[in-house]
Amino acid sequence: QVQLIESGGGMVQAGDSLRLSCATSGRTSNDYNMGWFRQSPGKEREFVCVIKFLGSRTYYADSVKGRFTISRDDTKNTVYLQMNSLKPDDTAVYYCAAQINLRRNYLKKDDYDYWGQGTQVTVSS
Repeated sequence: QVQLIESGGGMVQAGDSLRLSCATSGRTSNDYNMGWFRQSPGKEREFVCVIKFLGSRTYYADSVKGRFTISRDDTKNTVYLQMNSLKPDDTAVYYCAAQINLRRNYLKKDDYDYWGQGTQVTVSS
């Protein structure tokens, strides 16, 4: 079992920055991929980015590439999402997720095993 707790959401203006954190617990090793997804009202939960366990490679959705950065600190069992140049379209509930099976598709929400409760990010124009 892996428990995930997000924090750091809030209300900001367009152009501002936020850093989300996802604290993990419950597993003795950190050998899993960590992803961020987001969901706006009336929309499907969508992939934002992932940091893979093997090699710490990162992948981003085109909509956030160049603005968002995912990182992980395994000494603190925490994954971060640094969000810069925020836009109103970034408004959503942001979820972190853990993928235990490293061969599954990191783009697909259904291929993740554990989820946090979500944190709201609201960007006003």
